[in-house]
Amino acid sequence: MATQKSRARGLVPVAAAGLGLAAGALAALAAQRHTLDALRVRLEHLETAARDQRHTNLAHQQRLHWELLSKAIDSPELAEVLDIFEAPASPQQRRQYLFANALYTNLLFYYRIGNLSREEFHGRMRGLLQNPVVRGYWYATQGQRATLPNDSDEASLGRMVDELLRRLEEADIDEWWVVGEPPVD
Repeated sequence: MATQKSRARGLVPVAAAGLGLAAGALAALAAQRHTLDALRVRLEHLETAARDQRHTNLAHQQRLHWELLSKAIDSPELAEVLDIFEAPASPQQRRQYLFANALYTNLLFYYRIGNLSREEFHGRMRGLLQNPVVRGYWYATQGQRATLPNDSDEASLGRMVDELLRRLEEADIDEWWVVGEPPVD
C-alpha cells in the first residue's frame, strides 16, 4: 500500500508537469495565432492601400491624358504633334481621332480600375465602333497597338476590339448589338 501511494505521489508531479506543458503549448499557439491574424489583417490593409494608390495614380494619369488631348483638340498646331496615325489625317480628322482616343482611353481606364468588366468593355466598344470616325481611328492606330507588350491588358483588349471590328464588318445584319461574342471574365 505504501508503494502504491508512493507511485501515485510520483505520478502527480509528472501529470502536473504534462498539464503545464500542454497549457504552455496552447498559450503559445494562441499567441501565435493572434500574431498571425494581426499580420493577415495588416497585409490585407496594405493590399487595399496599394490597390487604392494604383487607382489614384491611374486617375491622375487619366486626368493628365485628357488635359493633353484637350489642348491638342483645341489647337491644330498642338494636334500636329500627336499626328502619329497610319494614314495622313486632315486637321478635322486629327481632332476627331484625338477625341476617339479619349473615348477609348476612358473605357480602358474604367476597365483597369474595375468599373467595367471585360464583357461590358466589349459591349461599349461594339457601340463606339458603329461610328465611322471611331473605326477610322482604330485602323489609323493599328501600328501603335502592335508595339504593346503581348501580355498587357491594353494589348489583350486591343486584340479583342480588332476581332470585334472584323466581325462587325463581316456581319450581314442590321442588328449590330448582337455581333461578336462577349468575352468571358
